[in-house]
Amino acid sequence: MIKPLHTFYLKNKRILMRVDFNVPINNGRVVDDFRIQSTLPTIQYCLEQGAGVVLMSHLGRPNGKVDADLSLMPVGETLSDMLEMPIKFSDDCISEDARDTSLGISAGEVHLLENLRFHNEETQNDPYFSMLLAKHGEIYINDAFGTAHRVHASNVGIVDHFKQKGIGFLMEKELKYLKESFDRPRRPVTLILGGSKIGTKISLIQRFLNKADTIIISGGMVFTFLKAKGEEIGKSLIDENGVAIASQIIKEAKNQKAKLVFPSDFICAKNIESESIKIYSRRKIPKTMMGLDIGPRSIERFRKIISSSNTILWNGPMGVYEKDCFSKGTSSIAEKLVELTEADAGQITIVGGGDTAAAIRSYGYQRNVSHVSTGGGASLELLCGESLPAFTALG
Repeated sequence: MIKPLHTFYLKNKRILMRVDFNVPINNGRVVDDFRIQSTLPTIQYCLEQGAGVVLMSHLGRPNGKVDADLSLMPVGETLSDMLEMPIKFSDDCISEDARDTSLGISAGEVHLLENLRFHNEETQNDPYFSMLLAKHGEIYINDAFGTAHRVHASNVGIVDHFKQKGIGFLMEKELKYLKESFDRPRRPVTLILGGSKIGTKISLIQRFLNKADTIIISGGMVFTFLKAKGEEIGKSLIDENGVAIASQIIKEAKNQKAKLVFPSDFICAKNIESESIKIYSRRKIPKTMMGLDIGPRSIERFRKIISSSNTILWNGPMGVYEKDCFSKGTSSIAEKLVELTEADAGQITIVGGGDTAAAIRSYGYQRNVSHVSTGGGASLELLCGESLPAFTALG
């Protein structure tokens, strides 16, 4: 059984915590601190309980080489500002100096280790590297959901070196909303799926065909489904390899609980750079145009479906939301989820990681829905019912 953070006695203990500080950095400054903010409750709780905290994370893909552009020092500065206290920083995660710093921290202090992936042994789940990392703490806490689907030293190999080990508040929250919410869901259940890649959503759709009541399929991936239905899609994005799979899903859905719902109209342009746009009904997209967002009739219909649902999962933007002229579909769905959540009528509103989380954060709504996941691949795998290595190692 996985132990939650609140079950540990933390006073005067050194907590070695795996966090996910893999955040975008530009010119030495953190430009999106969502993942750092998400781990703050766990860090602050440990400090309040009288523990010293040693943090470890990766950043980017340096492939085992030291890369100044991928140093966690800017993250440390941001974290220091958030905690309103100085923190210690070591420029190597397994050096003797780093271990000595960890051994010397007092209750209420924080020590951040340099990028784990400056060592290839991290992604190789190397046993000796795991042992060296374990020397930093007495209790191991994993609060890095974004890497929970990876078999790495800092979240899998390290576990064998601790008798006291468990998960932080963020990991608890991800499990609550991405797993427990769908074990016995409050119905009706609606999935809103978008984004450009059908391949990443196939398992999710197939699992929820008999768990959801409605599956809305939109974004760029919808045109692969429409192509499978024999409809004209103009120059819209299509995954040729996914047409046969989409066709099979459409057939399977006829004998399953969930109803597949597709957009009825689209915002179209000749290309993604064009600002000359026009609305076309689904079956009337000209051969020279491409669908880049859902249209007003689709927005209205989708919002009505969402309003009548009690558990809503959204994974994937409705269009090319980064451009204003193709952002209305995505922003409208986000606004409806916020509206339902703030009405406090019991609806559960969950936003998947990756592009969807980035979209809702761009509107400033990350705190206005029930949950925004910090993991892209990890959230999809958990929703698909797969066992994530980080949880399995702790269980």
